[in-house]
Amino acid sequence: MEEVHRKILQRNRTNLVTDLHPSSLYDGLLEKGVFTQDMIDEIKSAGTRRDQARKLVQDLETRGSRAFPLFLLCLEQTDQQSLAQLLQCGAPAVQLQPATPNKVDLPVVRPLPLSLPTDFDQQRKDVVPIHPTQRPSLTPSPSPERESMRTTPTGRIRRDSIQSYKMDASPCGHCLIINNVEFEPESELNNRKGSNVDCDKLEGRFKALNFIVEVKTNLKQRQIKHALSALSQKDHSQYDCCVVIILSHGTEVSHSRFPGAVYGVDGQHVPIQLITNYLNGRHCLSLQGKPKLFFIQACGGGEQDTGFEVSPDEVEPSIGGADDQTDAIPMSSSSDSLSMSDEVDARATLPTPSDILVSYSTFPGYVSWRDPQAGSWYIETLDCILEENAATEDLATILMMVNHDVSQNSAKGVYKQMPGSFNFLRKPLYFQTKA
Repeated sequence: MEEVHRKILQRNRTNLVTDLHPSSLYDGLLEKGVFTQDMIDEIKSAGTRRDQARKLVQDLETRGSRAFPLFLLCLEQTDQQSLAQLLQCGAPAVQLQPATPNKVDLPVVRPLPLSLPTDFDQQRKDVVPIHPTQRPSLTPSPSPERESMRTTPTGRIRRDSIQSYKMDASPCGHCLIINNVEFEPESELNNRKGSNVDCDKLEGRFKALNFIVEVKTNLKQRQIKHALSALSQKDHSQYDCCVVIILSHGTEVSHSRFPGAVYGVDGQHVPIQLITNYLNGRHCLSLQGKPKLFFIQACGGGEQDTGFEVSPDEVEPSIGGADDQTDAIPMSSSSDSLSMSDEVDARATLPTPSDILVSYSTFPGYVSWRDPQAGSWYIETLDCILEENAATEDLATILMMVNHDVSQNSAKGVYKQMPGSFNFLRKPLYFQTKA
């Protein structure tokens, strides 16, 4: 595809994903040779209409120079003229007519030799007759798990993209929010002013993303474990995803997989590694192969990041305030009661941590900042970027945007914060959004 046409598709991707009706285009795109039947089948299996539209536009960019004008022609022929006109604005003039079918030179099929090696004859007496004119297809049949393959000019096959997670169940899945605000005096932990602001934002956001949201407030360590255990024992068969959000004080603990821990209001911590174990492929069978997302607003340790100097054009306005507070507790040397040694997963084809993403508000070992009135930097940014981009961007891209925006903030004019994630997802993940 011409670069100018590719940029037009990318610039209008949001409108295409929102308004395109791909099902009406399949026959025309197949007839005109823009896509093969295998590619059409793969686009159909992408999931919702939005997912199919997104996949169609992505694959269209990989096709030849006539893909763009033929796509416009298909839009015109299926009463989607408004999209065709939108794409033609600023584009070079194109001829909206079908391409003349190219003559295809079929390879010459020569008969295979019917004589077999002597040692083979001795091993097999019931040799099946060979029919040299029958050749198996080299194209694998479509599968929900199959990766999209493309052939390079040199004839080598490369992987262009991986199909996204199925995310069209309604509701999409459960979302558990644990919001620890008021801590017991014996814990020697300060109350977390502003956390209710975070909780309200996330409750509304994930309801808008079609999740069943349950909020639990001020839980002790054993209550956190009980809530996670109850979530793992639910039947998630009819759902496509599960989300756990924890807003609390945090600390750094020894670990073998996921760093950090969060505190109950009694001052006893629960390691992130243990939290993820409740929903992994071994302990929650109905979530096997489905994305399990964990968002942790808590400190990863007690170190305050003062950042480093960059050139002026790298700096953007920051929003941090002089009254920002941290969720930090000194590092704990305690190991958790649950053994963390690696074991064989209950599902042989997938390792235990697969399909898990843990998003941290701050880099392990550092503090996380929270405004007593506006809430935490991380949650405020996450909510805003989800609102603006969930309809068109996958989760990994969204979290990268969050990382960038939070990194521009400064607390007390000095301290910085850098979110990050441990991503064990196997596919892109797109949330459901209202049409």
